[in-house]
Amino acid sequence: MTTTNGKHGLRYGTDASRSNLHGTTILAVRHKGKVVVAGDGQVTLNDTIIKHHAKKVRRIYNDKIIVGFAGATADALNLSERLEAKLERYNGNLTRSAVELARDWRTDKYLRRLEAIMIAVDESRMFLISGNGDVMEPDEGVLGIGAGGVGAQGAATALLNHTGMDAKEIVEAAMKIAASTCVFTNDVVTIESL
Repeated sequence: MTTTNGKHGLRYGTDASRSNLHGTTILAVRHKGKVVVAGDGQVTLNDTIIKHHAKKVRRIYNDKIIVGFAGATADALNLSERLEAKLERYNGNLTRSAVELARDWRTDKYLRRLEAIMIAVDESRMFLISGNGDVMEPDEGVLGIGAGGVGAQGAATALLNHTGMDAKEIVEAAMKIAASTCVFTNDVVTIESL
């Protein structure tokens, strides 16, 4: 069964793989000329918290691209490295690199088994990249993935539309809301911005 994240119909995974995507919240917001990506630090194994300070958001490609990932850690890191290799090959073109990664992910027998989903942003573009071959750019400059992704995305969208907060303030507030409602998300947050 395919699941949907948010009102934009962002689909990912099956019920079996979706359970592995529950260990995090990643949120990206583009607002007032800035893009900010945040991820919580909690790592959960089944019903046990095993780490509080994991970094699931990082800069790649000469610090020009920010990625955030949800899912199995080794799989997510593998995908991050593959995206960086694509960025090297396509001279930092995030759109082309994301499409090529998603194509490989969908068609390669080994990659299809990876259980992760990622957000990748640069100064002008923001993408959700999934193993289903999806490369999606949100309409409103807000994107959330992981267990608390829907809540964080909803909170960020409300703050974006109804406050004068900047992108970083929106992300900080939305991540606090997600941490207060999602048992797979904590309030130890890594934030990167461009």
